[in-house]
Amino acid sequence: MSRPRIVVTRRIPALALELLGSAGELWVSPVDEPLPVAELHAAIAGADAVVTMLHDRVDDAFLDAAGPALRIVADVAVGFDNVDVAACTSRGVVVTNTPGVLTEATADIAMALVLMSTRRLGEAERLVRAGASWSWSMFFHLGVGIQGKTLGIIGLGQIGQATARRARAFGMEIAYAGPRRRPPEVEAALDASYLPLDELLSTAAVVSLHCPLTGETRHLIGTRELELMQATAFLINTTRGPVVDEGALVEALGAAVIAGAGLDVYEHEPDIHPGLLELENVVLLPHLGSATLETRTAMAMLAARNVVAVLAGETPLTAVGQG
Repeated sequence: MSRPRIVVTRRIPALALELLGSAGELWVSPVDEPLPVAELHAAIAGADAVVTMLHDRVDDAFLDAAGPALRIVADVAVGFDNVDVAACTSRGVVVTNTPGVLTEATADIAMALVLMSTRRLGEAERLVRAGASWSWSMFFHLGVGIQGKTLGIIGLGQIGQATARRARAFGMEIAYAGPRRRPPEVEAALDASYLPLDELLSTAAVVSLHCPLTGETRHLIGTRELELMQATAFLINTTRGPVVDEGALVEALGAAVIAGAGLDVYEHEPDIHPGLLELENVVLLPHLGSATLETRTAMAMLAARNVVAVLAGETPLTAVGQG
């Protein structure tokens, strides 16, 4: 009996490859970049399992290309907006993701963006590197403090809560919005207030996005929402780029509708709206939320364990359910 065929669409840590290799015959993409769709579909033909990344679109065409042997799509991400879960489920294909293991690393980046934006650290670093003349003075390169101010979190899930804990340590107050209230013990631990979205936007000094990308949250932050925010407020996005209407954000930043923004994700990633690149009041990171050696290894290992479990006829650790 032949061993299962396992396809990995992009390079992952060696420990995860070793685990996958113990469960089947491996094919790993020879290039560490997204495969063109035609090449991706050719690579997955006849696969029993595919380890995917956030840039791989798993839809009916993908499933057709893989064929009837496919049993699991293991997405190395916590968000799975790139996967048509219903289409997979209808064909008996299990979908898994990697929640939990990237919570702390992503919250670190969110808090870093809060500090970089409010204290204008990106601007300051560029000034020094450019060799510009400067000297200390009372009014040189002033930012704003965050102590005693409100961090408004949209989506108080694991990463949102971890970000809130960090903000509390910096002396911030916590408010949050979402489709439903969190349990009383979660609110109590963070001393967090639940607000309607519009009220949160109009009162928070910093708004941090942690909601998943769905049909309901695509362009959740657009022109109307940005205009609700205070002129002194900052927007932070470490979730998925399309939650924000990037064009509307460029207009709002350019017109001083809000004071600034810190972004780790983009609407058409890796392409970035050219208007953002021209603005000084926005911090731009290249999707580094989970980018620590420990976290990326843990993500890959969790995906590998899910594959091994399904191929062995066992229940995966982190299966994605519909809805």
